[in-house]
Amino acid sequence: MRVLPTAIPDVLILRPAVHADARGWFFEGYNRRAFAAAAGIDPDFVQDNHSRSSRGTLRGLHYQLARPQGKLVRVTEGEIYDVAVDIRRGSPTFGRWTGHHLRAEEHELTWIPPGFAHGFLVLSDFAEVSYKVTDYYDAASERSVLWNDPTLAIDWPMTVPLLLSDKDRAASPFAAAEVYA
Repeated sequence: MRVLPTAIPDVLILRPAVHADARGWFFEGYNRRAFAAAAGIDPDFVQDNHSRSSRGTLRGLHYQLARPQGKLVRVTEGEIYDVAVDIRRGSPTFGRWTGHHLRAEEHELTWIPPGFAHGFLVLSDFAEVSYKVTDYYDAASERSVLWNDPTLAIDWPMTVPLLLSDKDRAASPFAAAEVYA
């Protein structure tokens, strides 16, 4: 497994070894020992999530205040633009974001540690996104930062009208968002 840096050192792109031949391909989507050896971290995953969304769907920027989740994100079909925003007030990268194209055929994963807001935009006709999380879903502590907040100035690669949930339309501007101490 290769670890690729991003603009925020705590967010990592992981490129697993893919074994291909005439039959197709195989790779380990997650191997705790390999992940710890390559990335230097050993998260305890407690839940797997899977979504399917159509082109132009923007989900995020979501986080849980009381039960922050680390996420290991992978696209199993299609392509997304995956974004992480550092909302850890004491962090040297507080208020900064990093984005990366994730495509199913490249088999890359993004590691987003606890303390980040996360979102993605679907760029293909549809995309299926699978991600492991380090804490359970907690509706009471779920929060959202406005996807197009001018302070963050995220450069989303939009090519079609967006599909947003009512919750994401009503998200907090970054300046008013509850963040981690």
